[in-house]
Amino acid sequence: MNFTHETKNNLLVIRLSGDLIGENNSASVIGVVANALEQKVKMCIVDISDLRYINSSGIGLLITILTKFRNKGGEVYLMKPSESVQKLLVITKLNAIFHIIQSEDEVLKS
Repeated sequence: MNFTHETKNNLLVIRLSGDLIGENNSASVIGVVANALEQKVKMCIVDISDLRYINSSGIGLLITILTKFRNKGGEVYLMKPSESVQKLLVITKLNAIFHIIQSEDEVLKS
């Protein structure tokens, strides 16, 4: 998995690509989240449009991000899941826990 991130307008945007299988860089993603929360960022978009595959460790990473934000009164949005990732979110019922969006504008308008 590769990732990039940026913070703008009190919004953390994390872009994930490749296979989300809980590799060593998961700790780096959690570090980015922790830094954003220290800066009082309350919203996070995780762009998963370029993810090919997610395993249980990858799901764990997404849930960790969600938990950290919600514990601070924030919210996490998953943006543009591929068809296969969307099916996984439905099967695991994570689509009921996460907000699924198609663009950053959906969050910025709310």
